[in-house]
Amino acid sequence: MLQKLFRVRPNDRIGLDLYAKTVEQARDPAFFTDLGVADEIDARFELYTLHILLLILRLRDEGEAGAEIGQELFDVYVSALDNALRELGVHDVTVGKKMRKLGEALYGRMTAYEGPVRAADKATLAEALARNVYSGAEGKSGERLADYALRARAGLAAQSLKQVLAQPVWAEVAA
Repeated sequence: MLQKLFRVRPNDRIGLDLYAKTVEQARDPAFFTDLGVADEIDARFELYTLHILLLILRLRDEGEAGAEIGQELFDVYVSALDNALRELGVHDVTVGKKMRKLGEALYGRMTAYEGPVRAADKATLAEALARNVYSGAEGKSGERLADYALRARAGLAAQSLKQVLAQPVWAEVAA
């Protein structure tokens, strides 16, 4: 019975592997140097969330099997957020409250980005990214980041599921 409880399902490993590869892309220094994203925890959360969403959308394009893997990726991401809070010293008593706020923010971002990404609506996506990633900073536009996100979406869509699972190829971060 305990073996069944503690066994690792195949999709768990895939979700963890995809999460690591997605975070690696979201940490590309070009986001911070070329696109002007602030190297702060909130902006990094926004980049991680955008990349996780892009990959989940690609996986969902594969139907039920892809959706299951996408759910595993999402679950790993939420678990990583929880772990990050604990590493930042958030006490066990308040982790639940903080996770609820993070979960609401995560859901809000994914909702704000999914429609424009699916519709390839650069203007609406740029507006949402400017508000969230750049915190509405004066003079900061989300257009270049929106362009990147839409190119990444198209590039991921052009890859086979096998390739995406092995090593997703992301769009180049261009200034």
